[in-house]
Amino acid sequence: MVYAIVRAGGRQEKVSVGDTIVINRVAGEAGDSIDLAPVLLVDGDKVTSAQSELAAVKVTAEKVEDLRGDKIRILRYKNKTGYKKRQGHRQELTKLKITGIA
Repeated sequence: MVYAIVRAGGRQEKVSVGDTIVINRVAGEAGDSIDLAPVLLVDGDKVTSAQSELAAVKVTAEKVEDLRGDKIRILRYKNKTGYKKRQGHRQELTKLKITGIA
């Protein structure tokens, strides 16, 4: 089994060919190809983590769609002062499908 740990969207994700991941928003249109930076590569019993060897490895993904995450509600309240503040946030995300590890 071949899989890789890639740096994507400020986090590290474990991916193999055919997987779908959701990361922070990436510029581009649906169908565009994106290269991800590998941190670790596992090919059967062989584990590669040296930067010099990982420079030759390419992890490619196809952008499927842009979407938005669940709404997060933020409420700030101070007792006895009448201070209340309500705020919401929805993270902008991108869904990627891993197309190749070479």
